[in-house]
Amino acid sequence: KLQRKITSPPPLPEAAASSPLRRPFSDLSGGEGSAFLGFPAERSRLSCPPSARSRYYGLERTPRNKPRSLEASPELPAVDSRSMRSLDVAGAERSDQYNRKKPRRETEMPLAGSIVAGSSGDCGGIEESGGCLSMRVEDIVQHPLPGYGAPVALSFSPDDRRVAFLYSPDGTLHRKVFTFDPAKGRQELLFAPPDGGGLEEGNLSAEERLRRERSRERGLGVTRYEWRARRSGGPSSRAGIVVPLPSGVYFQDLSGSEPVLKLQSSSTSPIIDPHLSPDGTMIAYVRDDELQCKTYNFGFDDGETRQLTYGARESGKVHGLAEYIAQEEMERKMGFWWSPDSKHLAFTEVDSSAIPLYRIMHQGKSSVGLDAQEDHAYPFAGAANVKVRLGVVSSGGGEVTWMDLLCGEPNGAHGDEEYLARVNWMHHNALAVQVLNRAHTKLKLLKFDIATGKREVLLEEEHDIWITLHDCFTPLDNGVSSKHPGGFIWASEKTGFRHLYLHDKNGECLGPITQGDWLVDQIAGVNESSGLIYFTGTLDGPLETNLYCTNLFPDWSRPLQAPKRLTRGTGRHSVILDHQLLRFIDVYDSVKSPPVILLCSLLDGSVIMPLYEQPLTVQPLKKFQQLSPEMVQFTGKDGTSFYGTLYLPDEKKYGPPPYKTLVNVYGGPSVQLVSDSWISTVDMRAQYLRSKGILVWKMDNRGSARRGLHFEGQLKYNIGRVDAEDQLAGTEWLIKQGLAKPGHIGLYGWSYGGFLSAMCLSRFSDTFCCAVSGAPVTAWDGYDTFYTEKYLGLPSEHSDAYEYGSIMHHVKNLRGKLLLIHGMIDENVHFRHTARLINSLMAERKSYEILLFPDERHMPRQLDDRIYMEERIWDFVERSL
Repeated sequence: KLQRKITSPPPLPEAAASSPLRRPFSDLSGGEGSAFLGFPAERSRLSCPPSARSRYYGLERTPRNKPRSLEASPELPAVDSRSMRSLDVAGAERSDQYNRKKPRRETEMPLAGSIVAGSSGDCGGIEESGGCLSMRVEDIVQHPLPGYGAPVALSFSPDDRRVAFLYSPDGTLHRKVFTFDPAKGRQELLFAPPDGGGLEEGNLSAEERLRRERSRERGLGVTRYEWRARRSGGPSSRAGIVVPLPSGVYFQDLSGSEPVLKLQSSSTSPIIDPHLSPDGTMIAYVRDDELQCKTYNFGFDDGETRQLTYGARESGKVHGLAEYIAQEEMERKMGFWWSPDSKHLAFTEVDSSAIPLYRIMHQGKSSVGLDAQEDHAYPFAGAANVKVRLGVVSSGGGEVTWMDLLCGEPNGAHGDEEYLARVNWMHHNALAVQVLNRAHTKLKLLKFDIATGKREVLLEEEHDIWITLHDCFTPLDNGVSSKHPGGFIWASEKTGFRHLYLHDKNGECLGPITQGDWLVDQIAGVNESSGLIYFTGTLDGPLETNLYCTNLFPDWSRPLQAPKRLTRGTGRHSVILDHQLLRFIDVYDSVKSPPVILLCSLLDGSVIMPLYEQPLTVQPLKKFQQLSPEMVQFTGKDGTSFYGTLYLPDEKKYGPPPYKTLVNVYGGPSVQLVSDSWISTVDMRAQYLRSKGILVWKMDNRGSARRGLHFEGQLKYNIGRVDAEDQLAGTEWLIKQGLAKPGHIGLYGWSYGGFLSAMCLSRFSDTFCCAVSGAPVTAWDGYDTFYTEKYLGLPSEHSDAYEYGSIMHHVKNLRGKLLLIHGMIDENVHFRHTARLINSLMAERKSYEILLFPDERHMPRQLDDRIYMEERIWDFVERSL
């Protein structure tokens, strides 16, 4: 029945614009979220994630067809499913049968066999007992989560003939690279780490370990790959993939020959962030703080290695690597960018010499000295940021041309340009750069001449709430029309919701592409030839993500035509478009369905063939489907609409409500906790607590993501106020509904959720009796510049907001029981936060419990540590609730 719902959806909506209203596919690995106090991968930004622009995983650029000059805006083309027969893909002829709900055998599935057999992941001791789910604490920390053993990092080959993906046949996190040929229906193992030399937590350099912390990466074995297109002529023309591993960078062709180590790394001089040039002849990377490049003959002998930058290490700088703030807060993971013609590299020079080092001691080590300490240039709120310059150098080496830009220098010529947020190459080797002021209220889009470094301002955007960064900037190949060559697509929240706009080459806004009380998440593809743009967004509701298509060049003399929805089935869709813009991969899940992967037509969204499905007859997937949480909507006292998720205990075993209740909180900006997604269903802690007779509740308070700027912006200068008050309102709604038992309601959360759980307990001890607070930010003057100042401003200008947002300010009112958890080498939210809170607790004679992990960072990774943490949390909850 569920399958029929997925594969045979209702017709595409004709007038969806009247609708009242991650996560990115990279999150589908079952990210840290559900394993750590039930929150989604921490601050996994939902707005145009940088993964959409990453060359790895095959998502290197926004797909587009060849341009054409367009004089008038077209109507959306009429859908003709018969045109699918022109696709040279096995299964296209049976696609109509698939869409008519004809039952299929599992053996018809292209990615069948071992993949389907292992699809449910390791279910450990999860059993069905008397109609209930019986779980152990060990099941809470399992990875991948049930249903998330699916292939990840899918991408089309450059010729669109194959689909590559990462997958672990044994159901672990140790992944290999596979390919599938839709025309032949053949799946092959393309690359496995030689001699078991894949990525492990223990064989990484210090820099790579910290980069994994920034990206919340948990995968092992192979974690990324990059396609090399076939070139014309000679042995070096071979197509294949480039795979970075701790031992070095490997090349694997498509013939099945042995992989070749093209660039060797070492623990003392690691290769960091290698990227293949667009023409496939060179690899650029950072080594010893300098940008380097090597030419490759992918047939025989390799060429020379060239160091492109100099003088960084001696001056306390680094070339080609993104600074901490860029990686952690701006979603900019890269520090260098290849030009489209492979002749140049743009790169950052980061100078952190003005930032005092913050030392973290490894108190759990038996040794002392340099091996037991690490120093971080951490920019605390109100203090200095790093200085960032942008240079361009030839890939063949030579002099650097510095752009007229210096971020982080308040006394410079452009003092309002604090953060280098985005770098994009435009056509004809122009460089587009987004810079943001320190207050987050003004953004500039600059265009640079790489020969001279001179600048031109394409647009400026201002908002008194804040500017939210995005990755929707898309240069047009040819342009708006023959009268307007060039131009680009831009996204703005100037109406309160992020929408797409068309600009000419000079930056003038010609008009909107989308509009309404809903928002665009990201651009999936642009087809200038047919005048169409594909994007994902919330047109059908904020709990869903769907793929839509609309006119790229609207006729603004008439009302905008409603976008056409291409994905089918309610829930969350993450999509990857092929290069010809004929097909797309749809990774679909919902609270009722684990991830399903479909190959679909971009013409009308119809299914060409299923690539991966998980039979819901397999336990415990069947039981989890039956125990999927209930999604609810309620209205606050001021009329604000809120969404929540309920995990109700089994009434047959525990009787009717009210129940003891735990509120799982996050509540911070740029995160959505409540969504129609399988990740909600396999929130293992919530399911474990439910199996113990405890009701678990989640809700997204004001400040949460995907509800528009005004909903999120109410958090400005109000951290610890509106977020906590909304959580109280949600709890009072539960009590009013007769679901939650007064006097037996607690909270748990991590990071911002750890802050919010402790804040709610301190402010509302009449309602909440206990809280688990993991890695909490207890005082915002101890967190970083970018995140903190966006929501609270400078400490010197908004001291009242900082004081009220500090847990220590409210400790005197705390009466419930508090469990604090923190990793002592946490380089993001320093253990100092918990230590400062403990001082205040002691000063007020307040009791507390504490659980420390001497060798863990922001989120525990070691299996034994995580199991022990779950045991301690349950022990605390059982005693305190």
